Amino acid sequence: MTTLLQPDPYILVLTGAGFLIALVAWLPLALKRLPLSLPIVCIGLGAGLFSWPGMGLNPSPLAWPEVTERFTEFVVIIALMGAGLKLDRIFGLHRWQVTWRLILVTLPLSIAAITVLAGTVLGLPWPVALLLGAVLAPTDPVLASDVQVGPPKSGEEDEVRFGLTSEAGMNDGAAFPFVHLAIALSLAAATGEPWAAKWLTHNVLWEIGAGVAGGYLIGRAFGWVTFRIPAETKLAQTGDGLIALSATFVSYGLTEIIQSYGFLSVFVTALTFRHAHRSHDFHRDMHDVTEQVERLAMMVLLLLFGGALARGLLEGLSWADVGAALVILLVIRPVTGLAGLWGFRAARSEKLTLAFFGIRGLGSFYYLAYGLNHMEVAEPARLWAIVGLVVLLSVLMHGLTVTPIMRHLDRSHGRDPDADTPPPGLQGPGARE
Repeated sequence: MTTLLQPDPYILVLTGAGFLIALVAWLPLALKRLPLSLPIVCIGLGAGLFSWPGMGLNPSPLAWPEVTERFTEFVVIIALMGAGLKLDRIFGLHRWQVTWRLILVTLPLSIAAITVLAGTVLGLPWPVALLLGAVLAPTDPVLASDVQVGPPKSGEEDEVRFGLTSEAGMNDGAAFPFVHLAIALSLAAATGEPWAAKWLTHNVLWEIGAGVAGGYLIGRAFGWVTFRIPAETKLAQTGDGLIALSATFVSYGLTEIIQSYGFLSVFVTALTFRHAHRSHDFHRDMHDVTEQVERLAMMVLLLLFGGALARGLLEGLSWADVGAALVILLVIRPVTGLAGLWGFRAARSEKLTLAFFGIRGLGSFYYLAYGLNHMEVAEPARLWAIVGLVVLLSVLMHGLTVTPIMRHLDRSHGRDPDADTPPPGLQGPGARE
């Protein structure tokens, strides 16, 4: 009798990577007109894969706290660069009015509401409740791609798509001070050291200010060497979209070195980079590269998330935790979203869509991993279970509704959701020098 040889793990990894890359390319086309999303499929595949007998790896974030923080951090910064590059709208106070409302009103109201819910109904210590609020309030720049604007100059930038894209780009940096506030309160409760002055001056004023300034300067520098220096040597001549990854890593790295908010810096770098030559086709090249890397990394992370679910990530949830997760998604985000949009001139359907699609995802995983790696929490498994449930419910709820809702929105604006190209007048001018 012939015995089967045990395959080399390296060969198995290569084979699995090949299938994964093929899925990255094919699944978005297959799911385009279906009420499904790529994240739903990835989580299901991950759950099935890690339920297979003999699969020894435990992908739980509790088992890999540092890896979880770094991997989710990587995916988010790539997504932030992609989000900034594809925004066609020129930055400004009035033009970005919907963004400021969602960042300055909706975000802090959401953090406050989730904090109160976690501290009272769930009985969490107040610093931990605040951490949960900061973790679950921001929308996700990775999983929200289905409701974001299209590629640069594609014309797919209505008020809803623009609002959700710009919100996802900015609110990661805006929520970080509250994560640090939770950490500071936790340390103060343990040591009695004063925290207010340091938090306000360093975590709020310095880290936000330096993040914005650093992102702007780095974006200007990359814009100059890409589009403005003599034609024979400018980077746009290469046609190599990997320049966007360079800008991402340089922006994040340099601003983190000076202890400022790298997430905010990357998004500002992307906006400034795009502004250097708004109509150039090279922006599409850069966007395409970042989107491919983001999608591949996202699929890997969601496979692991599905595996963690299959291995019992949600074990120990109480009915109060489940109820709180539903309230966060179905009550707090829609209500605070509408509060932020009060008085905003837009159709009622647009406001409801903006308020509803507060998608939670990989950014929440990063913030929780970061917070747990920097403060003592008595029940980290419970926090991971709550956040995991909120993300899972968000992926299912928003993933199943995004296609019909956005198609209905397009039709209400006279756009054909099945058209391959935007209507005349919505396409930006191309210019490759």
